[in-house]
Amino acid sequence: MGVFAALAVVGFAGAYIGPMGGALSSAVAEDNAPVSLYADSAGDAQALDTAGDEGPAPVSFERSGYSVYVTPKPTPTPTPEPETASSSSQAAAAPLYYTGGGSAAEWMAAAGIAESDWGYVDYIVGRESGWNPNATNRSSGACGLVQALPCSKVPGNGYDPVDNLRWGNGYAVGRYGSWAAAYNFWTSNHWW
Repeated sequence: MGVFAALAVVGFAGAYIGPMGGALSSAVAEDNAPVSLYADSAGDAQALDTAGDEGPAPVSFERSGYSVYVTPKPTPTPTPEPETASSSSQAAAAPLYYTGGGSAAEWMAAAGIAESDWGYVDYIVGRESGWNPNATNRSSGACGLVQALPCSKVPGNGYDPVDNLRWGNGYAVGRYGSWAAAYNFWTSNHWW
């Protein structure tokens, strides 16, 4: 068995050193071998034949050699919106306070309130605004004689006594059925 082991060692050494030995014996240094990748690829570069040409004329670039003018975009002029008598434009504008004259009876008659209801109207309006057409509730924004809330509900001008009473007449009849029923609700609740 010792002989067999010795033969195995010699066989392994021969198999290992044999190929390397052949490679070492053939490695001969060449004097003109390329040293870098650039030097290796320099031989592959294309050559440009410029025989007889003096070459292109030199070009000088100056920063101030040209000017660029950009026409500015025109600023659009806003087109004015047509004014309408809508309630939204009146809400944004300052309120149009009432400066005219008249009496409570004239205003109720012009608003189309039946004379038989004037007592009920007088009671409610007297407590809501004290018959001041320009009365405004600072916390809620209610306005006018009957304190319409919001003021923009009144068609026309909420501070005009006739417009305000005309709207109040529709409110009293539409919500309560009559001025008398609106009066009964007001005396029970102190609001309407």
